[in-house]
Amino acid sequence: MTAVDNTQNPARSDEGAIARFLRATEIDARMLGMVAALLIIWVGFDIYSGFLRDGEGLFGGSFLTPRNLWILLVQTSSIAVMTTGMVLIIVMRHIDLSVGSILGFTSVCIATMQVFWLGPMLGVGHPSIWIVTLILGLLLGGAIGAFHGTLIAYLGIPSFIVTLGGLIVWRGAAWAVIRGETVAPMDKNFKLIGGGISGITPGSIGATASWILGAVICAAIIYAIYNNRVQRKRFNFPQRPMWAEYFLAITGCILALGVTWLVNSYYWPKGVVDRYVQATGIEVPPEGINIAFGYSVPVLIAMGVGLGMSFLATRTRFGRYVYATGGNPEAAELAGVNTKKLTVMIFALMGVLAAISASISSARLDSATNALGQFDELYVIAAAVIGGTSLAGGLGTIYGAMLGALVMQSLQSGMTLLNFESATKDIVVGCVLVFAVFVDQVYRRRVK
Repeated sequence: MTAVDNTQNPARSDEGAIARFLRATEIDARMLGMVAALLIIWVGFDIYSGFLRDGEGLFGGSFLTPRNLWILLVQTSSIAVMTTGMVLIIVMRHIDLSVGSILGFTSVCIATMQVFWLGPMLGVGHPSIWIVTLILGLLLGGAIGAFHGTLIAYLGIPSFIVTLGGLIVWRGAAWAVIRGETVAPMDKNFKLIGGGISGITPGSIGATASWILGAVICAAIIYAIYNNRVQRKRFNFPQRPMWAEYFLAITGCILALGVTWLVNSYYWPKGVVDRYVQATGIEVPPEGINIAFGYSVPVLIAMGVGLGMSFLATRTRFGRYVYATGGNPEAAELAGVNTKKLTVMIFALMGVLAAISASISSARLDSATNALGQFDELYVIAAAVIGGTSLAGGLGTIYGAMLGALVMQSLQSGMTLLNFESATKDIVVGCVLVFAVFVDQVYRRRVK
């Protein structure tokens, strides 16, 4: 096999250092912008909360603490899961305004089945309750999404109208199921999906398993970079410089191990530790005992969904059809793509993801109400757009959208931590959404 000619993509003499770095590493400039914005948000909230609390100011606040960041990741999980589906919806030149209402309706159905049906039938705490209700919830969400997709694809009703109607209908249906009441408590095993603690059982995997997972993630990053280099050589594509490969591998591993260290720095509350000691009879050393939470179950679910959706979008025929249809629907149809069937499938997938988020949200709160998920559709759309998904269709990434979800939730969490008024939070979210669309338009004009 002939050696790869690295001069196929030579550096230009008029490029600056940053431009050369981005070209060599193939890092999306907008992704760096989101990371920078996230860091500014985190540091800004921490400094502000420090001044409000005791005047310490720089890094004396309550935002950049293991406890708050661990909770932030858990809170982001529900939005991040739905955002992965919204990317493909928008890429297909559609929109789904009903995801928050589907979440609310599915959550109250799951809670009703657990509390009023399966609990009395099988006995409270029966190990099959959470499995049955979770499966039925996923089927319900998928059926609702498929129904929306059918109306859009085969009756020709615009997705905006169908899902706007769904937003109203399913929110009303959620109220009709429980008549405005709060259904609680959830099944003790189901609660673990939300990352909470059921008795002495945490909804997380602990320190040891988290470090093992961190090591596995590092190995996966290194293998992915190596395999990418092998495939490029195989097809005689331009290679990244070796220093760029090392930079990406080291940076990825540092991030993976840094997040693992963070989640292992948040410990069980003292009361839970005391119950655990009494139940297990372990000997407590004089200095006491600290038990780390590690990665929570909802964060693991979000990571798994993100990985699966990324594979679906970039490595399967289904994903290629979605992007081809979003880029040019007429050409996709002429090429033999069944765009109507594809539309039904993509909305059904969105419904399943909304049901997963419903399970996470209701399990985390240990209850379900008809108001659960209200305005989530706006946060999901905003996260997708902030993450680089173009409203014009054909362009968007799963990892970018999930990072956008973290940005949105960071704004929400920080403003809640600082006791901002609800009106102020809504104004900020609206402004961020409009600004993100403006940035998308500017970027599209520059790349044309």
